[in-house]
Amino acid sequence: MRIDLHTHSTASDGMDTPAELVRNAAAAGLDVVALTDHDTVRGHAEAIAALPEGLTLVTGAELSCRIDGVSLHMLAYLFDPDEPELARERELVRDDRVPRAQTMVGKLQALGVPVEWEQVARIAGDGSVGRPHIATALVELGVVETVSDAFTPEWLANGGRAYAEKHELDPFDAIRLVKAAGGVTVFAHPHAVKRGEVVPEASIARLAAAGLDGIEVDHMDHDEPTRARLRGLAGELGLLATGSSDYHGSRKTVRLGEYTTDPEIYGEITRRATGAFPVPGTGGPRPA
Repeated sequence: MRIDLHTHSTASDGMDTPAELVRNAAAAGLDVVALTDHDTVRGHAEAIAALPEGLTLVTGAELSCRIDGVSLHMLAYLFDPDEPELARERELVRDDRVPRAQTMVGKLQALGVPVEWEQVARIAGDGSVGRPHIATALVELGVVETVSDAFTPEWLANGGRAYAEKHELDPFDAIRLVKAAGGVTVFAHPHAVKRGEVVPEASIARLAAAGLDGIEVDHMDHDEPTRARLRGLAGELGLLATGSSDYHGSRKTVRLGEYTTDPEIYGEITRRATGAFPVPGTGGPRPA
């Protein structure tokens, strides 16, 4: 089985619609794909309706969190999307995305970048606006060559010149809320140092003690030594070690299924979840 547990669609900052994403996942030879848009479950219904035969969808979201002044992303899988407290927190984060993005546009303008809010809003479309949309605008303007090049201290990285904070969950609250909604939590790309300051391992241990289920080990932003260290840390803390692409379509160079999760780990995630269940595809034949 080939299992990719971290992807994004146009419901947040990906380039593929939810329907396109599941079709592309099947064409890439995946057996299981998780749709984990930022702080939203809006793409799930479309993905389910288009799910090809032979592909299983894991519903989820990537929750924006902050601990001790450091941003982190928490992947939440197979939770009840209608659980009211968790739904309210997701809405608070989403509502803060537009004013936060507008603040970053203003900072860029003050730095001499001729970016306009209308350009960023066009790029975001119906998705939850975020830094990748602003980064895409910088690419369009020729300020940087790639989206990844915008995530530096010079521009949009955590603490960067044009960075602005947003409403973020306390990760201990996130774990509690996801657990209460029957879901499973995995700390996304915990040592992605090029994105900015990372959470120290002592804090990861605290999160593990609070019920964190796993950490994302195999990820494009982790080099081989980092993956080895994180795999060892997962073993020390009794955490599940996952792998995934963090696919955003053409916005990033990573391919669907470029990094994957071991089937035994996937089985444990589904065993722990009680809020929702993986959805088998019935939307049509699998692409050849």
